[in-house]
Amino acid sequence: MSAIAAPSAHLGAVAKQPATAVIGYGLGDFAMNLSFSMSTAFLLYYFTDVGGLSAAAVGTMFLVVRLWDAFTDLFAGRAVDRVMTRWGKFRPFILWFAVPVLFLSFLNFNIPTPGIKWLGILEVNPDMNSQLLYAYLAYAALGLVYSLINIPYGSLASAMSQSVNERAKLVAGRTFGAAVGGVLLTYIVAPQISAIQKTAPTLAPNADAAARATYDAAVLVYRQAVQGVFTQTTLWFVLVGSVAFFLTFWWCRESVVRTAPRVTIKETIDTIKNNKALAYLCGASFFYLIGLFAVGGATAYYAKFVLGDISQTATMTLVNSGIALVITPIIPLIIRKMGKKNVFQYCGLFTAVGGVALFFVPTGGIILALVFLAIKGVGGSLINTVMFGLEADTVEYGEWKTGKRSEGATYALFSFTRKITQSLGGAGGAWALAIGGYLSATATNPNPIQPESAIFAIKFTIGLLPTICAIIAMLIFWKYPLSDKLFRRIRDENEAKKAALGAEFTGAASA
Repeated sequence: MSAIAAPSAHLGAVAKQPATAVIGYGLGDFAMNLSFSMSTAFLLYYFTDVGGLSAAAVGTMFLVVRLWDAFTDLFAGRAVDRVMTRWGKFRPFILWFAVPVLFLSFLNFNIPTPGIKWLGILEVNPDMNSQLLYAYLAYAALGLVYSLINIPYGSLASAMSQSVNERAKLVAGRTFGAAVGGVLLTYIVAPQISAIQKTAPTLAPNADAAARATYDAAVLVYRQAVQGVFTQTTLWFVLVGSVAFFLTFWWCRESVVRTAPRVTIKETIDTIKNNKALAYLCGASFFYLIGLFAVGGATAYYAKFVLGDISQTATMTLVNSGIALVITPIIPLIIRKMGKKNVFQYCGLFTAVGGVALFFVPTGGIILALVFLAIKGVGGSLINTVMFGLEADTVEYGEWKTGKRSEGATYALFSFTRKITQSLGGAGGAWALAIGGYLSATATNPNPIQPESAIFAIKFTIGLLPTICAIIAMLIFWKYPLSDKLFRRIRDENEAKKAALGAEFTGAASA
């Protein structure tokens, strides 16, 4: 029999969230980013400069696999809407898939490479096609499992609270956790890679056979050292991330009452079809996030070739995430004062101004780059946080329109949009490198000198592309229909209907 809300059920859904719930929800995105941010920040660099794959091949792989990821989100959304357990609807997925998603990240950063022991154990000598096949399969498997944990995690906020302020705290906790995860991984990985790159061997133009043999041996040691950084880091992340995911499962509780624990496919389609707020949010997010995800893959290259040292990746991430860490505690206050819709639009302006300035930073201009990155980071940090709050609000809008609550499918469609943008943004960044003539590492030249056209492509990807995308997103979002005031009215009307239905059900049962 369907679960019917009691008249007082709404009280739990708007009650203040305990500190452990906010911390636990933040730990979920912290753990998620040990896998996700590791991939966005370093996987392109790893495949080209450690695995030796071409930027064009990696770009195509990103496009294909991330399109696959988008459809796995829809599958995960349906799976979530069909499940109800004694632990709730969303929390069990976090428990079940925590270790698999982190272990698959470890496998992605251990592509079989000639001369390097796979997983530090097996001696393998694959050709380029075998390496590329491994990359496709490992990345596709990661995408599937990531969907099965990320969709329920993202949907969890709308099931924990229906209060605008409490949801703002949850998404702020999420942003804070993601920022800490991003800073942690870059400060672990980037300085180590930088130190190893300074030991890269060089070969004199007229070297004899003995010198060449010595050089080849030194190159192998160099490549093994770089691989070791990624192997050890991702192994540690399996342990740390699993603990963080378990605390999310343990501390977060689902309190929003639904009239039906499971949603049919027809009800799901009806809910989404009538959700105009979700449509505008997805449309605006589509363009904004293409620019955002293209930047992730370009950061290591910008640090290495524009700022002069790949270790500056950590500094760039610290500035970008540091802005998020500073702003996050006051995000609920900003949202209360301005409303989510206005915050979204102003953030686009910060993104555009900072992006244009970053494009024109001269080579070696570290201080200027960091200042403009901070300006751009204000927009990126706020807007990415607000998006998740807006998505949770569209759940109530869909319920108001159709009478059916479908958190899983609503978040899945939003996440589907994000995955499409990951596909296009990640592929676009890699293809920009290829168009610019970027030279990947080879067994005989681990650090080739790049042409000016490749440097231009890197600067375009990190500066002008997100600017163009942000402006388009702002124009689309202008027509978003859901203000915070209207949201509160919609939420209260939804709960009043549930209460009336509950009273009717109770009266019928006692008759």
